[in-house]
Amino acid sequence: MVTIHDVAARAGVSPATVSRFLRGQRVRSYEAIQAAIDELGYWPSAAAQSLKSGRTNTIGVVVPDITNPYFAAVVKGMESVTRTEPYRILLANSDESSEQEDDVLADLVRRVDGIILAPATEQDQTPLHVRDADVPLVFVDRDLAGGERFDAVLVDNDGGGRQAAEHLLALGHTKVAAISGTLDTTPGRLRREGFVGTLAKAGIEVPPEYDLVGDFKEHSGYQLTLSLLSLPEPPTAIFAANNLMTLGVLKALHDMRIDIPGQISLIGFDDLDTGPLLKPPLTVIDRPMVEQGVLAMRLLLRRLDPDETGGSASRVVLDTKLIERASTAPPGGWPAPSRTRKTRSR
Repeated sequence: MVTIHDVAARAGVSPATVSRFLRGQRVRSYEAIQAAIDELGYWPSAAAQSLKSGRTNTIGVVVPDITNPYFAAVVKGMESVTRTEPYRILLANSDESSEQEDDVLADLVRRVDGIILAPATEQDQTPLHVRDADVPLVFVDRDLAGGERFDAVLVDNDGGGRQAAEHLLALGHTKVAAISGTLDTTPGRLRREGFVGTLAKAGIEVPPEYDLVGDFKEHSGYQLTLSLLSLPEPPTAIFAANNLMTLGVLKALHDMRIDIPGQISLIGFDDLDTGPLLKPPLTVIDRPMVEQGVLAMRLLLRRLDPDETGGSASRVVLDTKLIERASTAPPGGWPAPSRTRKTRSR
């Protein structure tokens, strides 16, 4: 590996002179030093540069599930911003665990200039310590209880749940189930409140056996759908509160040979690239996922700009929209239970 000493020897100057050149200071032998760097292919290490500047030019991004297509789209939006900036992204996964998130943040706070975080729960305390360490922090998708002091790019989760309920009500559904995400997260809590609250205002109560809570993962959507299908009176419509749980619901209905939407209508939250191609194409509540990442990164870069003053926190809430496809329709009803004909013994 070529070192600063090799460059100095080739240019006929001291290592200290090369170091001053690399920091952008004026030196007499700059042409000889640049020639030596070009000939030897020397590249100053990022670690060495960060020690000199006090910056790492790295931004930490912590999400609950890196396998979720939603978070992939959000990170794509972030990268579209950093592509023209001197920053690179260090992506980490908390796996929906506050404990794992604590470990990740404790490591990142020493290695990055700023952090974009989707908190594992609304009760997380570690982000407060990150702020106290003077590391800029922006929330994306999720919030903290009392998190108004932080910049955040969120979505109207309550409004999205309301849109889903209004769509099913307009189709005539009254036996409606909700599969929510964990209720100690912003999306899990608010989407359920918007959905169930809208039904209640229309005079429709969601019974406990229809009001289920998953963990934002496909398996929970699958298992909870099986529990709904085992009921004496299954629902005629299901609202799944994120994309992965929606896929689990869809798989369970297919495995049990349930006609969609003839027997059960399905509406999910967050569109998928394959949503229009699924059988049937999925009705969803969509949101601008890439834009969320773009806005979150811009807010963080503003905090990292030395020319910007502190200022109050910026709270951005984006709208959702209904995309109606073939997985929802007016209730069609279930076939009557079959009865075994008894014969008299003679």
